[in-house]
Parts: sequence; structure tokens; C-alpha cells
Amino acid sequence: MLWLKAFHLITMVTWFAGIFYLPRLFVYHAMADDETSKERFKIMQRKLYWGIMTPSGVLTLILGSAMLMDYAWAAWGSSLWLHIKLGLITALVVYHLYCGKLMTDFRDDKNHHSHKWYRWFNEIPVIMLVAIILLAVLKPA
Repeated sequence: MLWLKAFHLITMVTWFAGIFYLPRLFVYHAMADDETSKERFKIMQRKLYWGIMTPSGVLTLILGSAMLMDYAWAAWGSSLWLHIKLGLITALVVYHLYCGKLMTDFRDDKNHHSHKWYRWFNEIPVIMLVAIILLAVLKPA
């Protein structure tokens, strides 16, 4: 169980590193005005999303599900914190998928947001991370 938790945490940290960095790349991409930079950002975004974020996210969800089966089913009905945490994780998956849509918009030169919008968008996963960690560690009633 501890090995499972350790690898879950490793993949979660990797996933969040990508989730924090990809919107930052969107900020810079939205500010770029030359084709060379725009093409470079497209490559960086694609490699980050498909090479790091998505595999890490999938592994995090698989390992988390394994821990859920091992630990949480006994406490399922009486653990409001767990339901909230799973809701936040679902929202995080939606955020991840929306990042993929935004990346596709950039790839197709159809971005409609400013760099300021992306700066605010980049803050959403920070709030989710804090809430998920607090719920997982404190397990409030």
C-alpha cells in the first residue's frame, strides 16, 4: 500500500507540474507576435500535454483508484471529504481536457483569449491542489 501511495504521489506531482506549466506556455504564446515563437510554443505545448501531462494524469487516476478500492470503500458512505475530493479531481480532469482544447485552438491559430485571461486561468489548479491535499491529509468529518 505504501508503494502504491508513493507512486501515486510521484505521478500526481508530475501531472501538476504540467498543469501549472501548460497555461504559462499559453500566456507566452498569446503574447508572441512572430511565427518562429508561435511554432516553438505549439511544439512545447504538444510535447508537454501528450508526453508528460496526459500519461501522468492517467497514472495518477489509476493509482488513486487502486488506493480507493483498497482503502475507501469501507468509509464510502460516511466520508464527505472523500466525495468532495473526488469531485475536485473530476474538475481537475475537466481542466486538463480543456487545456487540450485550448492547445488545439493555438495549434489551429484560433486562440480567442488574451495573455491576461491565461494568467487567471493558470490559478485555478493551484486552488484545486490546495483543497485536494488538505482533504486528503486532514480528512475532515
